[in-house]
Amino acid sequence: MDHNNILPVVLAGGKSKRFGEDKSQVKLGGKLLIDYILSELIVEFNEILIVANNKIKHISSDKIIKIEDYKKEVGPLGGIFSAMQWIRDNKKSYQWIASFPADTPLFKINIFRNFLQKINEKESELFFIKTDKKRHNIFGLWSIDLVDQLGKDLENGSRKVEKWADNIGVKTINMSFEKNDPFFNINTKEDFEIIKKNFND
Repeated sequence: MDHNNILPVVLAGGKSKRFGEDKSQVKLGGKLLIDYILSELIVEFNEILIVANNKIKHISSDKIIKIEDYKKEVGPLGGIFSAMQWIRDNKKSYQWIASFPADTPLFKINIFRNFLQKINEKESELFFIKTDKKRHNIFGLWSIDLVDQLGKDLENGSRKVEKWADNIGVKTINMSFEKNDPFFNINTKEDFEIIKKNFND
């Protein structure tokens, strides 16, 4: 799959209620949490979109564009729709969106490369990564052709990524890892303490 057809999107529009503050802005090993995923994407793509409703700090790069949700308070699906709508409004040629959370500092870009190699884009309009028995609904590849259906479903109350994907039809790509789970995401302060141990080991 041609990388020029893919826009990477970092979803940072959540309220971080369980964490108690904007987790994308906490520092881990002297580096902002969101900058871990951005650092991986910058080496792979010429343009990166961040969807965030707050004023946030992140590494400086001409490749990074930040937008707000077109429709707020609708969760990650709203972030995906906002990115798709941005592509449409700005007459970009991307055919796919690759979605990433802002709170997974162990994720490396080679995982995404392997993910793409396993994809046959004719098989589905939506692909998620699956490890063991867990499907990672925020690490996905979404066809731009889904934009109208997604917009309509958001208007009709759809909020859960997992349920929406199952209704649309999603193909999962199985991947396995022997060491630390690269998809470990930080939802709570306890999670943050766990992840800090990985950086200290």
